[in-house]
Amino acid sequence: MQFEVTHHTRYLYPDGISLSHHVALVIPRVLPNQQLTWSELEIEPTPAIIRERNDHFGNRATYFAVEGVHRALTLAARSRVTVAPPGVSAATSTPPWEIVGTTFRHDNRGHWSEAEFIHDSPLIQRKPDRTDYARESFPAGRPLLEGVLALTRQIHRDFTFDPTATTVATPLDTVFHMRRGVCQDFAHLLIGCLRSLDLPARYVSGYIETLAPPGMDRLMGADVSHAWVSVFIPGTGWVDVDPTNNLLVSDRHITVAWGRDYSDVSPVRGVVVGSGGHSLEVAVDVVRVGPPL
Repeated sequence: MQFEVTHHTRYLYPDGISLSHHVALVIPRVLPNQQLTWSELEIEPTPAIIRERNDHFGNRATYFAVEGVHRALTLAARSRVTVAPPGVSAATSTPPWEIVGTTFRHDNRGHWSEAEFIHDSPLIQRKPDRTDYARESFPAGRPLLEGVLALTRQIHRDFTFDPTATTVATPLDTVFHMRRGVCQDFAHLLIGCLRSLDLPARYVSGYIETLAPPGMDRLMGADVSHAWVSVFIPGTGWVDVDPTNNLLVSDRHITVAWGRDYSDVSPVRGVVVGSGGHSLEVAVDVVRVGPPL
């Protein structure tokens, strides 16, 4: 699949601010199954300083500072990306989950970078109730990927997608008890359950192509940022699953960034100097443009 992605972000500051420093993670990654043909990022007002580098997780990060009084900040990121279906081994051919958990609990030699993703992070904590919840999908001896897919189905069954139930600041404990949330919440929950079993799991942010219902025109700006989970399987590598949609990630998913949780990969974050609050407007378009050239 080949897509053109447009991600517009606009902050409004009614009282004005005098200085803002930000980092943006809005350009898709280059991966074995994902190629970036071109990309651009327009920022208004024009930044006094702008630099680009890869962050700790290898994500393409743009750092910039806007000086002088401004009442709005607008970012327009545009990309063309080609995505191929990721190759995934059969669920039954992956090692038993206990062996993987024991390996990461006691001996991480050879897997130092993956071991980073079994520990607590700012928004996800390992807790007994998450271990207990995950046990239904992880009986003794079950192949790891088979268990991950079962847990994904379990979350899809037990939790209701409700965009009014949570915000980016809602704690995972609240989501767990309400049994409601959005893609960010379900990704955090799946990661918390897997880490509670000593299984490495990371948070992935990106986009997913959404299609209009039959007979209806596609609405511009109808797409949104999406989130899913990547779990490490020895002998296979990282495998991505989408708990919101109860499926393995496909060639309709476009990866932008990954980290320990949402706090590592939020599309735009930073600090401002000024008083008063702000409002935020976001519009995302993911348009299929035909087969790759």
